Amino acid sequence: MAVDYTVIVVYLAGMLAMGWWGMRRAKSKSEFLVAGRRLGPTMYSGTMAAIVLGGASTIGGVGLGYQYGLSGAWMVFTIGLGLLALSIFFSARIARLKVYTVSEMLDLRYGGRSGVISGLVMWAYTLMLAVTSTIAYATIFDVLFDMNRTVAIILGGSIVVAYSTLGGMWSITLTDMVQFVVKTIGVLLLLLPIAVVKAGGFSEMKAKLPTEYFDPLGIGGETIFTYVLIYTFGMLIGQDIWQRVFTARSDRTAKWGGTVAGTYCLVYALAGAVIGTAAKVLYPGLGSPDDAFATIVKDELPVGVRGLVLAAALAAVMSTSSGALIACATVANNDIWSRLRGVVRPDGDAHDEVKGNRAFILLMGIAVIGTAIALNNVVEALTVAYNLLVGGLLVPILGGLLWRRGTVQGALASVVVGGVAVITLMATHGILANEPVYYGLLSSLAAYIAVSLMTKPTDAAVLAVWRERLAGRDPELVSEPVPAHQ
Repeated sequence: MAVDYTVIVVYLAGMLAMGWWGMRRAKSKSEFLVAGRRLGPTMYSGTMAAIVLGGASTIGGVGLGYQYGLSGAWMVFTIGLGLLALSIFFSARIARLKVYTVSEMLDLRYGGRSGVISGLVMWAYTLMLAVTSTIAYATIFDVLFDMNRTVAIILGGSIVVAYSTLGGMWSITLTDMVQFVVKTIGVLLLLLPIAVVKAGGFSEMKAKLPTEYFDPLGIGGETIFTYVLIYTFGMLIGQDIWQRVFTARSDRTAKWGGTVAGTYCLVYALAGAVIGTAAKVLYPGLGSPDDAFATIVKDELPVGVRGLVLAAALAAVMSTSSGALIACATVANNDIWSRLRGVVRPDGDAHDEVKGNRAFILLMGIAVIGTAIALNNVVEALTVAYNLLVGGLLVPILGGLLWRRGTVQGALASVVVGGVAVITLMATHGILANEPVYYGLLSSLAAYIAVSLMTKPTDAAVLAVWRERLAGRDPELVSEPVPAHQ
């Protein structure tokens, strides 16, 4: 395993080095939180694909393939569909807004202070997303070093917190680009063909497995529908995803770069399902489907290649973890703490802005590591996060983009009613039930429409500013200066 260990150690050292390098570029709030809004198509596509394809998409995607066959691709497939929908229909408008958070967009659209309430919901979502990604380090480091769970979480989490705190979005962008390349080589170009060959090819796989393993809808229509509600719609409104849209150099980059990333996700989804199906042929009696990835990597890959593929899994986890961490810290600082203090100064001192956001990343990182150590059920935590996100925020966000008659009172009612419905139904029907997201979303929509129609329309001046910002023509919007070294 010495060669494999060397590959992993070099990879982790490289992540920290890029964090240090990124620190030199993060001199303003814009540089630190959204990489100066200047990523071109290549880096934008790679980093967007990296953040949405995390440990759940890699280890979990292979596990679903092991359990259900090719239809196990649907979870990651719906993530790709959500990213495609966001990129094609909404990303250009989102990029032109020049905001930092989803809550800032809501305030701009409705002309009211909905930021703290929506910020709390978004903060809970991003925190749980970072926590569940951090827990995945335990699985990977256990395979690599037979390491204690707590030590593994602290080690993996500390590396992500370190490079994220140092350079903010610049460091995360650089590391995500490397992680995208490592995942592509490790999973698509190495593990996928090796797994299929070891399983005897597709003909042998079909001969040894039940026919439902090759049914595209074998996982069940209701499950697919739930995936669409949670993951496709979740991709449309998550702060972690929007914050990457804000890094695009132009609205054209956001649209077409995101479309490339979404298409990549569809390919990655199918690859994971095929790898899991091959693992079912090779190891039909595994105790847990989630063990399929680690087992096939340990037993079937040659030295060196095994280290690279495990680095790919580590890359998948780190990219999602770092993206969720900076999103969590951005929301906590800009949407909650600053608003509660009554301090909202987008044009404040650049040094103080970076220092403050850096402190929040460190603080949130410590909270994430501590919560990850204490938490056991990853699936339930992630389900709570996505149910709250979709049930509470989908309607007011998409309503603000698509329906002029929506009001701030309707948006607040939608967040509160949808959030309460989701929490109540999770308590009565169980966290993993489908009803919370179904009825939470419907109640949120009903509250939004009813209250908006019963209240005074949004002021014409507010809507005029909103339209100007959507078109990228706001005369009061002053871009931050580009440092000379750029």
